[in-house]
Amino acid sequence: MGYGVREPGWALTAAEQAAVQQRIRDGETFEAAAAAVGCSSKSVQRLLVRTGGVKPRAKPRALLRLSLAEREEISRGLLAAESCRVIAARLGRSGSTVSRDVAANGGRQRYRAWWADERAVRYARRPKPAKLAHHPRLRRAVERRLGERWSPQQIAARLAIEYPDEPEMRVSHETIYQSLFVQARGALRKELTRCLRTSRMRRQPRRRPNAGGELRDMVLVSARPPEVADRAVPGHWEGDLIIGKKGASAIGTLVERQTRYVLLLELRDGRLAPQVRAALARKILELPAQLRRSLTWDRGKEMAEHVQFTVDTGVQVYFCDPHSPWQRGSNENVNGLLRQYFPKGTDLSVHDEARLDAVAAELNARPRQTLSWLSPSEAFARVVGAMTA
Repeated sequence: MGYGVREPGWALTAAEQAAVQQRIRDGETFEAAAAAVGCSSKSVQRLLVRTGGVKPRAKPRALLRLSLAEREEISRGLLAAESCRVIAARLGRSGSTVSRDVAANGGRQRYRAWWADERAVRYARRPKPAKLAHHPRLRRAVERRLGERWSPQQIAARLAIEYPDEPEMRVSHETIYQSLFVQARGALRKELTRCLRTSRMRRQPRRRPNAGGELRDMVLVSARPPEVADRAVPGHWEGDLIIGKKGASAIGTLVERQTRYVLLLELRDGRLAPQVRAALARKILELPAQLRRSLTWDRGKEMAEHVQFTVDTGVQVYFCDPHSPWQRGSNENVNGLLRQYFPKGTDLSVHDEARLDAVAAELNARPRQTLSWLSPSEAFARVVGAMTA
C-alpha cells in the first residue's frame, strides 16, 4: 500500500494501530514499523502523539496489594463477626492492612469484596484526572487568585485556611503548576501562565547578580545586633534598587524583615546618592519611631551618603558582604516579585507615587508562608496595634 493512499495516522485501522504500537514497544524504529503496515514514519509519529504514546504493558498486581480472593475472605470473615486481626492472621497479612481496607470501603457493615477491589483498581490508575478540570468552583477560585498574581503555593495554603471543612476546595501548588504547564490536562487557561512570577511555561533555575561598589565608613552586617538577624523585633528594613532600561531609571524598594511589609520609593529625579538619600529619608520618617531601627543595603554607590542619612533619620545602615545577596534575602525576593509589575528593560520613571503605592498594597495583601499565611499587611497591622495598645 502506498503512502498516499490514506491520510497519515488517522486512517489506520484499529488492528494496524495496535500492530504499530506493538512493534514500537518491541524496539523497532518508526521507519520499520511504518513499512510493516504500509504507511509513512510521520504517520506513526502522529499516531503516537494522538494516542499518548505506546500503551504500557499490563502490570501484574503487586504482591503487597490485596487480591480479589483475599477481599472475599475478608468479607466472609466480617460476616462471621471475626476481628480484623484474626482475618489478617489467616491471610498472612498485617492487621493494619485489613483494617485500613475495611475502613476505606464502608466499614464492617457495608464492606463488599467486589466493590473494594474495583475501587482499588480505579484509584491505582495513572494518570489521574486533574482535580481542577472536574471542580469548577475550585478552578474559578484558583483562576481569580492567579489573576491577582498570587503564587500557586500562596493559593494552595490560603484555600486550606478559608475552606477548612471542604476538602473539594483544596488543591496542592504542584497541581496548579501542572495544570498550567501541561495544557493537555485541560484544567487552567494557558494565558494564566503570564500571571506567574516569571511568566514562563516551565520552571528554570534563575540567578541574580549582586551589584558591587566600595563605600566609605561602612558598617557590615556582622555588626548588626542579634535582634536584627533573628527578626525578633520589628523596625529593621532591607533595601535596594530595581533598575530600568539602560540604567536610566530606578525604583527604591524597602522590606521590613519581621513582617515582610513592602514600601516603594519614587526616584523620578534620578538614582544618584543625593536623590536616593532624600527619597529614603522621606519614606522612613513617615513611619513611627519604633519601626525605624536599621536598614540593610548592598554595596551600591547610591548609598554613598549613608552617613548623612543616619544623621537625618537616626537609622543605622548596615552593608552586606561582597557577592552575598542572601544577607538581604527578603528584599531580593520582593525585587523578583516586582518584575511582574516593572519588567526589565522598561522605563521606570513613568510610574508615579500613586502607582507605586498601589503595587506595594497588592504585594502586601498576598499571604506569605513565612508569616503562617498571613499577609504582610495583616502582620504589620498587628505590630502597629501592639505598639499603640
